[in-house]
Amino acid sequence: MARYLIDENLPYYFKLWNTDQFEHVFDIRNIKTDNEIWEYAKKNQLIIVTKDSDFSNRIMYNTPPPKVIHIRSGNLRIKQLHSLLMNSWKDIEVEVENHKLVNVFLEPIESIS
Repeated sequence: MARYLIDENLPYYFKLWNTDQFEHVFDIRNIKTDNEIWEYAKKNQLIIVTKDSDFSNRIMYNTPPPKVIHIRSGNLRIKQLHSLLMNSWKDIEVEVENHKLVNVFLEPIESIS
């Protein structure tokens, strides 16, 4: 079962990631920089879920782990973001199994190997 690291730019209290499959950066001591987040995810075999393009740019030049799910929906209200992710999460999970980067837009999901 895949495990995920939720970046600080995504909501902490979110029904979707209220399970043991998910860790939030806020809960990890001494993690402050993108590089520290990357290394923590790599060491612990976690998939980074983020709105930060730095991670998707970085994975384009690296081999997993970690893999990256980049939420590219723009600025949404929490309720809209929750709806987007709840409706597409199963598809996202399928795509991230076989791809190093999954971009989540309002409509399509784009995967990059």
